[in-house]
Amino acid sequence: MTTQTERFDGLGFELLRRQLEERIGHFLAESPDQADLLTRAMRAGALSAGKRMRPLLLMLVARDLGCDSPALVDVACAVEMVHAASLILDDMPCMDNAMLRRGKPTIHVQFGEDVAILAAIGLLSRAFGILASSREIPAAIRARLVARLSETIGDQGLVKGQFLDLRGGQRSAEDIAVTNELKTGVLLGVAVDMAAIIAETDDCVAASLRAFALAAGHAFQLRDDFQDGPGNDSAVTGKDTGKDLGKATLINTVGHDEARRRLAAHLEDAERHLSAALGARGHTRRFVAGLFARTHPGVQFGPGCGAHRQAAGARVGLARH
Repeated sequence: MTTQTERFDGLGFELLRRQLEERIGHFLAESPDQADLLTRAMRAGALSAGKRMRPLLLMLVARDLGCDSPALVDVACAVEMVHAASLILDDMPCMDNAMLRRGKPTIHVQFGEDVAILAAIGLLSRAFGILASSREIPAAIRARLVARLSETIGDQGLVKGQFLDLRGGQRSAEDIAVTNELKTGVLLGVAVDMAAIIAETDDCVAASLRAFALAAGHAFQLRDDFQDGPGNDSAVTGKDTGKDLGKATLINTVGHDEARRRLAAHLEDAERHLSAALGARGHTRRFVAGLFARTHPGVQFGPGCGAHRQAAGARVGLARH
């Protein structure tokens, strides 16, 4: 774990990311008896290049709340394994039928559909095993973490969101927002919820963090929808483009201009709720701002973002990048 005095600038975030990936590698270590397709597929799904947004968010929020428990990285690993499992299943031919993820062939393309399904189940199982066996976390806290993650995955969380995305049919903008919340927002929400649980913060702070995660989740989903549009390069986005053609996405329903306006509004809400939860403590804010600044400089996250809301909506031009 990095020290409390270390600066959390770009270098600090990279150190945390490397620490996280080394720990995931430890949990998914190969041995002569396990060097098979299943282990390789689990490692490929969890350790392929990615932003590690959810686990880093968990660690940074917890640190901003004053918690530096050595168990943070293990809890973050569990969240990343759940996310990796969800991507493996999302990419399957019976779902999105994606060929590219994080710049590489998807797991079912590399290892076969049968191994991909088993790898996803294996990652989910390993995630809960990590939480249940962490000795640095008191038993009552472990139970809360396990319960919260279970709720996030189940038929009122990720599973429900994927179902609605596949079988929802023609939907209103409000229906699509609910699906986006379940597909993207809930895993961001569980990251900040688990940080709040470990830090043993009060209910008001936890509620503000959940509101932040909900708004940020909508923003990230819109960003991804814009990246799927015509003219975007898979070599840049790291995944297939054009998969949303004909689907009931918010962009297809309300149009590009309104979607840009909503993206700016979600970022404004996310900043407001994050400030209410963490005040001037800025590790989390800098991390989230960096995610958007690196992808779309015209979209602002940070203090004063509301003042630039109209300008951001006009400048961003995401669908044409």
